[in-house]
Amino acid sequence: MIEPVLALGGSAETAMTLAEIGALLLGLGVIAFVAAKIRFSVVPIYLLVGLVVGQGGFGLISLSQDFLDLGAQIGAILLLLLLGLEHSAPDLAKAFKERKSAGFFDVAVNFIPGAALALLFGWGPLAALALGGISYVSSSGITSELIRESGWRRSELSRRIVTILVFEDLALAPYLPLLTSLVLGLSAVAGLISVSIALIITGIILIISYRGKAQWSRILNPDVPSALLLTVFGSALLAAGVADLAGFSGAVAAFLVGLLLTGEVANTVRGRLGSLRDLFAAIFFLFFGLSTNFSDLVEVFPAVAVLVVFGVAGKFAVGWWIAKDMNDKSMWVRAGAFLTPRGEFSMVIAALAGPVVLSVSLQAITLSYVFLTAIIGSLVIRFIRSGFDRESK
Repeated sequence: MIEPVLALGGSAETAMTLAEIGALLLGLGVIAFVAAKIRFSVVPIYLLVGLVVGQGGFGLISLSQDFLDLGAQIGAILLLLLLGLEHSAPDLAKAFKERKSAGFFDVAVNFIPGAALALLFGWGPLAALALGGISYVSSSGITSELIRESGWRRSELSRRIVTILVFEDLALAPYLPLLTSLVLGLSAVAGLISVSIALIITGIILIISYRGKAQWSRILNPDVPSALLLTVFGSALLAAGVADLAGFSGAVAAFLVGLLLTGEVANTVRGRLGSLRDLFAAIFFLFFGLSTNFSDLVEVFPAVAVLVVFGVAGKFAVGWWIAKDMNDKSMWVRAGAFLTPRGEFSMVIAALAGPVVLSVSLQAITLSYVFLTAIIGSLVIRFIRSGFDRESK
């Protein structure tokens, strides 16, 4: 019976790959149980495991790069889709109106220092534009996971943090097409057209979400959850793919799809996609570790150390800004810790600009930066939680 199965399902190599994927997922599950037991975020542990078992470490995992890339992309799309489902355009518009000064403050203390450091290191203006974006954008995926794990998902602090994340994500709408145009050497007119299209798409979707939420609830029937799951998930993947082809952020497109849905429809989709999100999110976080090489970490460590100091300080400054009027004065520390991790968008920026920035290993710097900021943010959250637990006893 073994030979027909191999003939139908593929080769012995395929069977070995399936076994390797199964063992990997089993290991991630055990890690998640241990992390829950010690009450520590699983995100940096996934990153560390990927670093140890990948080709840059002991070489225990040799999965297809295409599989890892696709799994990581689906993980990012699901994380941003469900983040959009947690919120509505009217709520975000109100929050944006209240906190827009914090968004511009975020640009000043995170984008500008990153760009200035690249110029100081002599890497050139294109590297400065790329490193500014890498240092600026918090990881919506990692931050949302940390908020969910720590139980702050529906708090006022979470709403303020999400406002910053949305501001950053929407800022990428013109930024990514502009960076892409410069990397490809397109003309100023072509770059302007690309940016304009991105802004128009974002504006249209936000307007539809703001004014037409009841219509979507009538079109999508929550009483048929399987059809709803396929429709919404398929729409998010389609939107992300088309957006990437158009030079727009696929993750932002998935977030906007989630923002279109509210009420019972959003609740049903969240329930159905939650487990799928957890599966691909694990691959998404593991992917960063697998892509990192120990030798690269050592080589770029001096530059990364400087970038991390400025990056962490900048996000804690933003945390202070958005939480300074809250009764609990320690909230700014939590806000800064939640915003500190960089992730999916930083990797996208590095992938775009890395091949043309020849004076520095931009991708190695970004991988190290993502890893260290995720560790720091998670450790601070863990420390604050432990202190609260001690005070409550």
